[in-house]
Amino acid sequence: TDFGPFSQARMVMTATVTRALVLALLAQAALCTIYFQEDFQDGDGWKSRWTESKKKDSQGKLEIGKGELNAGTEAENGLITAEDMRHYTVTAPFDPFTNKDKTLVLQYQAKLPKKFDCGGIYLKLYPKGHDLTTLDGDSKYNIMFGPDHCGYSTKKIHLIFNYNGKNHEKKDEIKIEYNEKDELSHLYTLIVKPDNTYKVLFDNKEKASGSLFDHFDFLEPKEIDDPEDKKPADWVENAKMPDPADKKPEGYDDIPKQIVDPAAKKPDDWDDESDGEWEAPMIDNPDYKGEWKPKMIDNPDY
Repeated sequence: TDFGPFSQARMVMTATVTRALVLALLAQAALCTIYFQEDFQDGDGWKSRWTESKKKDSQGKLEIGKGELNAGTEAENGLITAEDMRHYTVTAPFDPFTNKDKTLVLQYQAKLPKKFDCGGIYLKLYPKGHDLTTLDGDSKYNIMFGPDHCGYSTKKIHLIFNYNGKNHEKKDEIKIEYNEKDELSHLYTLIVKPDNTYKVLFDNKEKASGSLFDHFDFLEPKEIDDPEDKKPADWVENAKMPDPADKKPEGYDDIPKQIVDPAAKKPDDWDDESDGEWEAPMIDNPDYKGEWKPKMIDNPDY
């Protein structure tokens, strides 16, 4: 499946209560052409290569740094989302290419702080023609890939392909385990092969793989419901029916729900004049069976 041509890489950092660090971004395969590579190791030089979107008023500040947890080396520098409760969209162009008859590898490294609450860091590949200053979540893309964390309920890696103008997300979630959600750097890798198979790696360990056609709804189903077919007016949907031969026993409705407790005795010190007339307490009637209903049998018309 040809998802290209691609001409722009976009980091979409939708962050709430977080500061995320993107360490490196590349699209490459060993011994193959490197179409795009970024390591953010030249200070503010990244600003000449990347364009921040101005579409949303909630766009946050980006800066270079090592993040809260680091070993103090310069090689750890990366792009940091410096403000909480903000959106971040930053895009860089590259020469157009296509994955037709080629293996495509997308790979980037990122880390999230321990206090990270809700948000994601997505890499999107775009076709050419977009105004980079107005990109937002509705802008058309070719591929979306990256982690999404939100509280305890959502910990997954998104993988979405745009095919024939429609976005197709992987049918099953690519889960991130609880012990994999930490403040350490993690490597996210997507591999798409010419034989229409794919792999998703997390720290070089396989998280998902298989056929694009099996795991995504790229192709229309072989069969569909006949739109001209209508349910017959006399169609019977009940598998069971009341037994017409079953009759309510005579006197069934005369059985009370409660009866006087036959074991109850009037206390010896009970005084009718001062205590009032003594009445025995009521108890549930063991012979009471509730509302009568006929037994159910198989419906011959079902």
